[in-house]
Amino acid sequence: MNHRRVVITGMGTINPLGHSVEDTWQAILGGKLAPSTIELFDASTFPTTFAAQVKNFDLADHMEDAEKHCHAGRHCKFALAAAVQAWKQAGMDNWADLDHSRTGVYLGSGEGSLDFDNFVSLLIDAWKDGQVDTDKWPILAKERMELYREVEQESNMVVAHLAAEFNAQGPAYNVLTACAASTQAIGEAVMQIRYGFADTVITGGAHSMVHPFGLTGFNRLTALSTRNDDIPSSSRPFDLTRDGFVLGEGASILIMETYEQAKARGAKILAEIVGYGASADAFRITDQDPEGDGAATSMRAAFADANLQPTDIDYISAHGTGTNQNDQVETLAIKAAFGDHAPNVPISSAKSMLGHLIAAAGATELITCVLAMRDQILPQTANLNTPDPDCDLDYIPNKSRKAEVNICMSNSMGFGGQNNSLILTTTE
Repeated sequence: MNHRRVVITGMGTINPLGHSVEDTWQAILGGKLAPSTIELFDASTFPTTFAAQVKNFDLADHMEDAEKHCHAGRHCKFALAAAVQAWKQAGMDNWADLDHSRTGVYLGSGEGSLDFDNFVSLLIDAWKDGQVDTDKWPILAKERMELYREVEQESNMVVAHLAAEFNAQGPAYNVLTACAASTQAIGEAVMQIRYGFADTVITGGAHSMVHPFGLTGFNRLTALSTRNDDIPSSSRPFDLTRDGFVLGEGASILIMETYEQAKARGAKILAEIVGYGASADAFRITDQDPEGDGAATSMRAAFADANLQPTDIDYISAHGTGTNQNDQVETLAIKAAFGDHAPNVPISSAKSMLGHLIAAAGATELITCVLAMRDQILPQTANLNTPDPDCDLDYIPNKSRKAEVNICMSNSMGFGGQNNSLILTTTE
């Protein structure tokens, strides 16, 4: 079946390494490490006291009318700033003929942060005889809870803010498949454009779980690094000494449109997305399929969609979280999908420097693929000093590498067994 080509014409990001695409890229190539002691709340009593945080951010630095989004959640503001960058780079702000009814939004964005202090104090004050007094709770909640704070907890609010800001009146979706969310959103946005449901889509993801509940949940899953004595180098994907991922936050937004539209309006095309694959492990709600079958299926599906072979791939942006299970399973999956070519394809994990941006991770990592093709350089996996015999592929340790890069694959694997793969290329 013939379908329309889909290209990227704009990119923007707010993340722990930078407040723009270029600043982030230079930080990555320079091996800058984002993890630091948590400043957003007192985490001194937690097993993990650090995270990769967005610092010195003010939405007003990125848009003139920021005040109208003053009640937006933290991750919504990141997304708005990133979207302004992407919209401007794509030249949409100066395009009078944009069809707003065929401009959609498809995001992989997480929930907003709970009003933790109020919530806990309400529990304490409404506690009676070993349980919550359900008569007293709503009375106190009405007095103390903040309306906008409660509304902004909903994961669809990022879509709502972006649709309103850019008058995007076409299809609007949000998906929250954990750590694979924004990669899945981008893949599904490709399908919206390919098959004619939209001509332009604002896509990507946003998330911030750097709050007490977020840290508690991942600590209880024993998924986070607890390397409190060596915070900067705590994220160690594929290294034998890895002990978990580093919780991060941020947003990355891309503007995608049909190739024909981009060419007709004279837009600069940054990359073309030619393949998308998706699968479910159907195994367990937290652990991955230990053989990597689900992730391998996703990669094979992307090959088929792009009509490409493993030998065509010049670089893989790995999910590469730094947990013992993920890195071992991802290695097995790449070997299964790539066969004899697996040892020859360079692989790296941006999470070694950025931390894990959860729902925003995949979109941010896809941007690094676009830049790798633009500059013909592969980003490194930082902190990879002790090779793991079970992770024995080419992970580009500690130093970026000049290379011919024309076709990239970007992988994401979420809790619950969601796997997504994207293939992108340079284009004429």
